[in-house]
Formats: sequence, structure tokens, C-alpha cells
Amino acid sequence: MVLFAGLVPAIARYRDRLTADLMLILDGPIHPTLRPTLVFGARGNLTAEVTIYGPKTGLHSGHYGNWVPNPGMRLAQLLASMKDESGRVTIPGYYDGITLTAEDRKALASVPDDEAALIKLFSIGSVDKVGASLQEALQYPSLNVRGLSSSYVGALARTIIPDTATAAIDMRLVKETKGRDIQAKFLKHVEAQGYFVVLGRDATDEERLSHPKTARIDFRGETNAYRTDPSDPMSVRLTTALRKAFGAEPVRIRTSGGTVPIAPFIEALGFPAVSVPTVNFDNNQHGENENLRLGHFFRSVGIIAAAMSLEP
Repeated sequence: MVLFAGLVPAIARYRDRLTADLMLILDGPIHPTLRPTLVFGARGNLTAEVTIYGPKTGLHSGHYGNWVPNPGMRLAQLLASMKDESGRVTIPGYYDGITLTAEDRKALASVPDDEAALIKLFSIGSVDKVGASLQEALQYPSLNVRGLSSSYVGALARTIIPDTATAAIDMRLVKETKGRDIQAKFLKHVEAQGYFVVLGRDATDEERLSHPKTARIDFRGETNAYRTDPSDPMSVRLTTALRKAFGAEPVRIRTSGGTVPIAPFIEALGFPAVSVPTVNFDNNQHGENENLRLGHFFRSVGIIAAAMSLEP
């Protein structure tokens, strides 16, 4: 966000040098079918850390268990209140403003995902029911617990009631939802569970003593989503260029599940953006051993060349 603070204002100053018909974003994985892929949008992101306070210091669980509340248990209960058994977010208003038309659903259904193969690959026994398919699920904002911390586990585990418990959360945004709105709804939901909330600082002893349940929330960063109309003339020209180059219909994805922090530039520049991904879908993105297959690297040369050869 600091980078954006410096670059985005400069766009207005040098706007005459930054004119274009289309922005190509080379980010994200190509579809597993290896067909040329076009992605017309990306979800945004809002991150937060929620810390629940317990005793001021860790306490012996034998001496004080059943009397001093455990922040790990309270955090688990708070997180459980945010989603139902089907995986849908239960925070009031979280999905407001999202409507998928018949045309939207047809476009989503055209993406040749092999969901059964993905389920086997990931070794999961079920999927969330936010949407009727993977592509439909990506059209809604998500809420993900990306990390948990409270005292110790394994060989270092101790029989204590921890002093705090923390959850790191990311909330992927869609075009219809804005970070500030989701942030306000998230905060209101935590307060509705009986928590006194302090923002961006530690609670004082007086605040902790004065309230049955106290939480600290740190909102870390916010990037809004973007989406380009697949029927935009430049989108159509790009689709045609890839079709001609590879002799196959490109996979056209309405919205990427991941975040490309480019929305401020798109808004400032005022012309459409489309992502032309090239890397392998199983590249362990953001995980251990992130990788790029050489075959995908060599194929990307042709994909990018085709994308750059737009005809009028």
C-alpha cells in the first residue's frame, strides 16, 4: 500500500504518457487443461489479526482451570460464529449486492474444471457450499483463517491457560464488496458476540477488568477487487488472438480467486485490464517449494507473444 501511495498519484501527473487500450497482467496459474487462459478480474483482499485476551500471564491449568476463561477456546467459539456448517459466512450483510445473472452462470459453467480430480488431489472429503461450483464460489467474498497461535503445542506444550490467542484472517473481496464495508461488518459481528474491541493497540488492564470479554483487532491491509467485462472490445480481440495462435478456444475465467494488487492502477488509468496467466496451477503458490515448470515457462513465450499480437 505504501508503493501505491507514491505511484497512483503520479499517474495523474503523467497521464498523457500512460495511455493504452488494455493492460495485460501476467499473473496467476494457467488452467489445468493447459488451454490458453484469460482471467477478467481478481478478488481483492482485507487482512486482520484478532487477539483474544485471557489472564495477564499464563496460569496453571490445574489450579485455575474451570475458573479462568481460556482465550484459545473463546477464539475457537468466535471463529465458529463466523461460518455455518456449509462454509457460508454468517456475518450479517457479508454477501450483500452480489447477483449472478443467467449469462454469468453460463460463463462460469464454461470453465472446464475437473472438480473430482481436484478433490482427489487435495485429499478432502467435502467442499464448502458457498456456490454450486468452484467458479461460482469465487464470485463471493471469502473468510479464511490463515494462521492460529496460542501458547505451545507438541514437545513444547505446557499445562497452562494461555494469556492470549490470535487468529490471522484474510477476507477476499469481490467487485461488489468494498474493504471498508466488510471491515465494518466484521467488527460489528465481533462486538455482537459480546466483545469489547480495541483497534491496533493492546487493551489496558482497566479495559480488560471492565469487560467480560476483550479483543484486539488489527486490520493489516486492503486491496479492492477489479473486473473487466469479457465482452469489452479489447477482451474480444485478446480472445481472438489466442484462439488463432493455439487453435483452441481460450478458457475464460470471470474472476480469479487470488488477489492481484493492481486495482488502484486500473481505477486511476481508466482502461481495462485482463490477466494472461502462464504458470502451472500446482506451483505451490505462497507455500513451501513454490515452483515453475520449465514446460510452462517455454509455453509462456508463445502465450505472451500471441497476446501482444492483437489485430484491429
